[in-house]
Amino acid sequence: MNRKRLIRTITSISLLVIAQVLFFCGSSYAAGLLTPKDSQFGSLEIAKHNVEVVIESGYAITTVNQSFYNPHTQDLEAIYSFPVPEKGTVSEFTIWIDGKPVSGEVLEKKQARQIYETEKQAGRDAGLTEKNDYKTFDISVSPIRAGQETRIRFQYMQAAHVDTGMGRYVYPLEEGGVDEEKLAFWTANESVKEQFSFNMKLRSAYPVDALRMPNQAQALISQSGPGEWQVELGSANQEIDEETGIPANVNQPVFTLDKDLVVYWRHKAGLPGSVDLTTYKAEGDTRGTFMLTITPGDDLKPVHEGSDWIFVLDISGSMAGKYDSLVQGVQQALGKMRAEDRFRIITFNDSASEVTRGYVNATPENITHYGNMVASVNPGGSTNLYSGLLKGLNHADADRTSAIVLVTDGVANVGETKQRKFIQLLEKKDIRLFTFMMGNSANRPLLNLIARKSNGFASSISNSDDIIGKILEASSKVSHQALHGVELSIDGARVSDITPKESGSLYRGQQLIVFGHYFGEGDAQVKLKGKISGEKKEYHTRVDFPALDEGHPELERLWAYVTIERLNEEIQDFGEDADIRQAITDIATEYSLVTDYTSMVVVKDEVFDTLGIKRNNKKRLEIEQSAQQKRTTQPAVSKRADSQQPMFNSNRPSHNSGSGSMDAWLLLLVLPALLRRRLEKAKAV
Repeated sequence: MNRKRLIRTITSISLLVIAQVLFFCGSSYAAGLLTPKDSQFGSLEIAKHNVEVVIESGYAITTVNQSFYNPHTQDLEAIYSFPVPEKGTVSEFTIWIDGKPVSGEVLEKKQARQIYETEKQAGRDAGLTEKNDYKTFDISVSPIRAGQETRIRFQYMQAAHVDTGMGRYVYPLEEGGVDEEKLAFWTANESVKEQFSFNMKLRSAYPVDALRMPNQAQALISQSGPGEWQVELGSANQEIDEETGIPANVNQPVFTLDKDLVVYWRHKAGLPGSVDLTTYKAEGDTRGTFMLTITPGDDLKPVHEGSDWIFVLDISGSMAGKYDSLVQGVQQALGKMRAEDRFRIITFNDSASEVTRGYVNATPENITHYGNMVASVNPGGSTNLYSGLLKGLNHADADRTSAIVLVTDGVANVGETKQRKFIQLLEKKDIRLFTFMMGNSANRPLLNLIARKSNGFASSISNSDDIIGKILEASSKVSHQALHGVELSIDGARVSDITPKESGSLYRGQQLIVFGHYFGEGDAQVKLKGKISGEKKEYHTRVDFPALDEGHPELERLWAYVTIERLNEEIQDFGEDADIRQAITDIATEYSLVTDYTSMVVVKDEVFDTLGIKRNNKKRLEIEQSAQQKRTTQPAVSKRADSQQPMFNSNRPSHNSGSGSMDAWLLLLVLPALLRRRLEKAKAV
């Protein structure tokens, strides 16, 4: 009976989130070329957009080759904007100048912009990649010659996590439409005119038994080995008129950059919990870089106690197009709760208000009454996230297990917006925060941090996701114990610069990924400590740091990225500090990363020489590309480091494991899927 009640409780959360996410609609701002709305010239064109993704050894490298075409009689500037990938940073920006590729170098942001503007005004070829906070990367290229194409290439890299046996990669294209100033000033052209392709190679030393690309029925998926998979998606303007010999659909785009592309892969069930160590140490270097990935065994038991649920719902203007679906989700969620459970409903836009006016029991009368009250709300206004959380935390009952479910697609833009104030607020109550972030414009840095500080978790959800799968993933974390107060130590080898320093909590299926530096070589003891339901737990193993390993030079940039991310959190917590800003700038220029304080500029080789700009990134790219080419000729190599002394005694959790639990969840989640189909049919009428 307890298990059934637990499933009903978790399903209430699932239904709410599914309803709000599945019907995500309204105005959105996709990746594409930006043109000022008052410009006398029409849009430039994206002629070709080709994406290559390689995922191996715990990280992904995405390379985009793109060609812009200027159909006008005057040279123009192209500004291409795309969402910041989660945990991703631009590492290459190349422009073809005089027929040959010229890669960019990272400089302090103001200096890079000045160089670009000087070259642009002189009519010489130049390019600039800038980061617009956590929202977008903006690529400027000048000039795009009249009647000609200009080719560029950019590359970014990011860690590739696996959660509950499922890997997920997102190529982000939807911005989300919450940047009102940008929407007011720019018109975006997201159409690809001639050629589009998306090719992904997955190379996993752990066997993969399935791979899926939702909402892309034309994608070709093939397997060449147990962990070797490839996805191919493409289209080109190839329909030729038989009489004229001219493409018949020349004015129709071959692809539109308005929907995220998502790929899932599923590891084979029954794999052991493990510790993987990926390293890079060049010949002659005294210092190496490592990535340690801990995938715990499944020893977090289900919990059966009842809980109080506080739903904090965003009703700002950006929710207007999906509020009817939110209402249906709330009503369905309340209907699934147990009679002895209690709930509160908080809504927020410019300010927060409580629909329920305190906890109420989930009786049929209360469900009907408060469901109707939620339905009477008219979305509008800005996003005062702080006021919503503050009201949700008020009157939390210390004698009952409580959790806040926050659902938002936007940015805290009115009221209190400083990150440290959110942290201080959550420190006042012992309550977990579970955040569901929709779209690519949600304030991920803030929402991730406050969820982690409360020992909860945050989950990003794309409109292209398999929503039921994402809810399965989240539900298993709420329904099982967690390892809290996680501490990681490495002894016996000299290590430094480990990041992240604080790991918070580990929920069922989550991996712990840390980066750092090591010196010398040799054996080291790794300990993972924490508490499960107040009981101390400790896991340990031994790993070996090699004297030489030149296979993964990208680790240096990945370490730099997570270190910069931690420094940015300090700025958001305590305000901008000149020393921290300088530290970010120094790390970013050393490792050639585009950040809030640095940009990547491309000019002709002779201009680099004249300005005395060292070609550090050019050298780094040559090393990385050489290593990448070598890896393509070799099978995926296992990075497991604890085979001789396993850290965990049990297998890692997966959605395939368990005695009938998957079937139970699927049955409970059929209703939202049916609801979605019915609404889609209704919209088509």
